[in-house]
Amino acid sequence: MNTLFFILPLFFQASKAAIASPACPKCGDLEVPFPLSTNANCGDSRYRVYCHHGVLQFKSSGGFYYNIHSIDPNASKLIISPPQIKKGSCSSSDLYLGGLRLDESLPFNISTHNTVMLLNCSDNLVFSPLNCSVNSPCRQFEEKTEEGNGCRNTLCCSYLKDSAMTAHMIRVRVGGCTAYTSVVNFKAGDSIETWNYGVELQWISPN
Repeated sequence: MNTLFFILPLFFQASKAAIASPACPKCGDLEVPFPLSTNANCGDSRYRVYCHHGVLQFKSSGGFYYNIHSIDPNASKLIISPPQIKKGSCSSSDLYLGGLRLDESLPFNISTHNTVMLLNCSDNLVFSPLNCSVNSPCRQFEEKTEEGNGCRNTLCCSYLKDSAMTAHMIRVRVGGCTAYTSVVNFKAGDSIETWNYGVELQWISPN
């Protein structure tokens, strides 16, 4: 009986936040699970996402909106779409902001399941630890997709976003690489038709 009285307060304490701040309504076809919040009346305001005309979006620290195309509340993860690559210029639509940058004061970071492909890179990246070889998956992206086709005949490099790197930024810049895409859970040998394009973000659960 004493064990029961000990467990019950913990249960109510853990449930208190979710009861006080219910999950937000759906945005388009996507459920918005707690702690994600689309307005002041639901979720946790630290986990802000935005519902614009039925499209759920994540806002970077620079104010760029990325569409969210899936959420896994059990794993505390969501996947955002990479920015569009502008035709004719091989530049990402967030280039003017330096790429994807997360607010480090918020409970989101870039997971270690992203294989990032940098496009239209300067030649000095050949000497970096990135995979800039002819076997880099970015070559397939350039050769076999319409979006990547405009970046052909330039240097491209790829890397797996790991824990040794900053977890809050994918950087592009003029004079470096001007475009990027990302594939979640990439495996060498997978057909390009099966690639899961996106940037996986994870969040720290609320206290």
